[in-house]
Amino acid sequence: MRVKNEQHPDYQWGEKFAHSNGQLNDTLTEVAESYLRDAGHDVKSVRAESEYDVKEEVQNFLWADVVIWQMPGWWMGAPWTVKKYMDDVFTEGHGSLYASDGRTRSDASKNTAPAAWCRGKNICFL
Repeated sequence: MRVKNEQHPDYQWGEKFAHSNGQLNDTLTEVAESYLRDAGHDVKSVRAESEYDVKEEVQNFLWADVVIWQMPGWWMGAPWTVKKYMDDVFTEGHGSLYASDGRTRSDASKNTAPAAWCRGKNICFL
């Protein structure tokens, strides 16, 4: 879910798999969307297993102030549909969402990838 209100946007989805219908994640997403809209935020949501336009998703990340990832944690990681979504969108977003992986020889304190990704954005994984 992505939210925009001049200050904050967000992003979320529920994932269906095997015996799980994704109802917990869908419910959490619906509650968050409702709460954020009632607070005056603009919200955009996408489901990773659905069809999505990669270029549009890059623009959504540029639009958003806050990104919330609502998903199940399977074996301490994201579902493959989320990983694929991230690969698709962040590969397409090279040059606009990020310029490099963040490593630099001139400043050892800035040697991690998160320093380069989506600068100025607040990102939350739930």
